[in-house]
Amino acid sequence: MGRGRGQMSVSSDIMAMETAHTSGVYPKRPLVIVRGQGARLWDAEGREYIDCVGGQGSANLGHSHPDVVRALQVQSEKLVSCPEIFYNDRRAELLAALARVAPGQLERAFLCNSGAEAVEAALKFARVATGRAGVIAANRGFHGRTFGALSATWKRDYREPFQPLVPGFTHVPYNDVAALDLAVSDETAAVLLEPVQGEGGVYPAEPAYLRAALDICRRRGSMLILDEIQTGYGRTGSMFACEQANVTPDMLVIAKSMAGGLPMGACLLGPRVGQLPVLSHGSTFGGNPLVCAAALATLQVLERDDLAGRARILGERARARLAAIPSPLIRQVRGMGLLIGVELKAKVTPVLQRLQAAGILALPAGSTVLRLLPPLVIGEEDLDRVVDSLAAVLLASQQGAPERALLQE
Repeated sequence: MGRGRGQMSVSSDIMAMETAHTSGVYPKRPLVIVRGQGARLWDAEGREYIDCVGGQGSANLGHSHPDVVRALQVQSEKLVSCPEIFYNDRRAELLAALARVAPGQLERAFLCNSGAEAVEAALKFARVATGRAGVIAANRGFHGRTFGALSATWKRDYREPFQPLVPGFTHVPYNDVAALDLAVSDETAAVLLEPVQGEGGVYPAEPAYLRAALDICRRRGSMLILDEIQTGYGRTGSMFACEQANVTPDMLVIAKSMAGGLPMGACLLGPRVGQLPVLSHGSTFGGNPLVCAAALATLQVLERDDLAGRARILGERARARLAAIPSPLIRQVRGMGLLIGVELKAKVTPVLQRLQAAGILALPAGSTVLRLLPPLVIGEEDLDRVVDSLAAVLLASQQGAPERALLQE
């Protein structure tokens, strides 16, 4: 589609306005997104994109899913805000639904507004339940940017500007049972792990590692917390990734796609957590009726349309096709379901830029890993186009982008 001067002016004006007044903490792409439907997005100039950013994992149902939109319309005319000092019908229904779909005996939940908030809740609950302070997390792990979550996050660039962080946190190599066993002691309140490290490079945990982590925590009296903020809600081919390892943690933290793209998080609690002290934590907006209605609609769509099964089938096919791309730039293809990482022997930024020019939006996961997080409703033909576009970018020497140029960028 051609870009007229008026359209370009609209985009420029929006970017200038946002740049003038935003905090500046986000690296922004020069792209103004104004509309979405399913797995497609449109910019202010009317150009269409296939979305493999997926709201950084929050758009498992795609954009503006009609069932979620209807649920919001109906609930917004009844009640939007209701703090948890009162009971509420939509909240009660959602809590019961979460208990039904959660693995094992995770039958209670603390509702909040984001993944970082859910992690903060889990850390507090682990400390109060065990009377201990130590937390073991993994190298390459990412759990959020609030102080407790940041203390569990591994990357030095995220941590160093804000030190001193919360004391008592230790990091160990991921997928290393011996290192974890050595680190957990009678002073450890919790072990916090991702079943698949998303931000850290799309590294899945070995099922035996997660089972060993559970056993170590049981033997040492510690809590196992699994962070499924990105991997939950069908993303990896099951409702929760830990189910594929037959592991039920003491706490499961979830967020991102819980409410069809609206802000919501939760910490699901197992029986070992016990009764929590009244007023030990809280959230003004957590579990508000509007977002609970969206979350109920989201669960209904996920189950009705078997989006977890769809993610498993499409993900296996996409990873096989990606691994078959005959490019020496590809080091490895990893992932579970529709959480896919393509590790390159080159910086990923130029590849992301060329994909965007081709109408494909994707994410990095570190400096050399391309991450694909498409909505689970993405069409097969769209996913094929994503793979074909990446192949074309990597193999485009005849179009003036030789592989050696990518290696040098």
